[in-house]
Amino acid sequence: MDDSTYRAPKGTRDILWPDSARWRTLVEVFADVVGAAGYTQVVPPMFEHVEVFRRLGDATDVVSKEMYEFLDKGGRSIALRPEQTASVVRAFAEHRPVVPWKVWYAGPNFRYERAQKGRFRQFDQVGVEALGSDDPHLDAEVIALAWRFYERLGLRRVTLLVNSLGNPEDRARYVDALTAHFSADADALSAESRKTLATNPLRLLDSRRPEDADLVAAAPQMSDHLSDDAARHFDRVCGALDALDIPYTVSPRLVRGLDYYLRTTFEFIAEALDAAQDAIGGGGRYDGLAEAMGAPPTPGVGFALGVDRTLLACDAEAAFEAPASTVDVFVVDTCGGDEAVLVTDEVRRAGLRVDRAWDDRSMKAQMKAADRSGAALAVIIGEDERSGGTATVRDLRGDAGQESVARTDLIETLRTRLP
Repeated sequence: MDDSTYRAPKGTRDILWPDSARWRTLVEVFADVVGAAGYTQVVPPMFEHVEVFRRLGDATDVVSKEMYEFLDKGGRSIALRPEQTASVVRAFAEHRPVVPWKVWYAGPNFRYERAQKGRFRQFDQVGVEALGSDDPHLDAEVIALAWRFYERLGLRRVTLLVNSLGNPEDRARYVDALTAHFSADADALSAESRKTLATNPLRLLDSRRPEDADLVAAAPQMSDHLSDDAARHFDRVCGALDALDIPYTVSPRLVRGLDYYLRTTFEFIAEALDAAQDAIGGGGRYDGLAEAMGAPPTPGVGFALGVDRTLLACDAEAAFEAPASTVDVFVVDTCGGDEAVLVTDEVRRAGLRVDRAWDDRSMKAQMKAADRSGAALAVIIGEDERSGGTATVRDLRGDAGQESVARTDLIETLRTRLP
């Protein structure tokens, strides 16, 4: 039997404690930040009819190369979600909630791409979508929420890049200008970029291939092709960011990887990471996507932040560290375990984290388990404590020693002594 059968498939991994606890806490912090702005959680399915994701653009790598597609047992063409904006917009088109509809999500996506550090075939994102308003201040709110989230995590070396792709007509003119520019010297492009030129010229601006560098640097800029309306919208977004004291850099070549973006686009770069993996999140406005899925014309804006890369950035900055322990209290019971059953339940109902030893081990073995648990305090119950209605509370991490307390006072004592 192939040993790889019982290993996680390539591009996936198991997330164990303490990483899993850090993961969950990150989502909780995110929910707290965006919940304070009135965003409610939406949980879309992990797979959709493939047509939902084809709205991202057939020429994008996500759709043409990376999407997991299959026929289900009913013969329907299904895809695992490669991102969640399309799913959320499909949900909006299906349920028609009251606008503005401001929602957040967290969960896994799937793309068949080359697995590397910070990039997996199953990867998690957190994000928000706000549908129903084209107010530039909503763009700024969305950007600010991501920025405040990074602040809450303790990240200090994050750069915000912003740009505008204009209205649909502006974008079309810009694509024509790019096509003319790159076609005039197409032989100088890399072979891969010549293919991209034929399908999605905007993506050439993302090329980091040395042979493309000169042509990319000399390419026309989107700012020269913006309509007055789009330029005013972008100016108001930037003005709101200035008012919020959120630093940003206008990046004329920022286009993002999906075809639905119009007007505002933005990306967050972690300066502490290598260039190959420094993009930790981004988003923008997608005013035509809801209509493409059968809803009335509805503007929308949102972002998605990569959990893996965000945590890599936290590691690089020594921020948002993993928890040191799984429990606050460890119960040591030398009376056969019966007292531990009662005490652990009492402590848990009081809202504290507690564990115990099993299999009627000796006190020495139980104390070793208590130390390994990372708990701050041990509650020790032997025959003397049981007969006297007391418990011994011992400090496992400091020099506060131990004390005997009445069982009726145990919870209050633990709360007082826990850091």
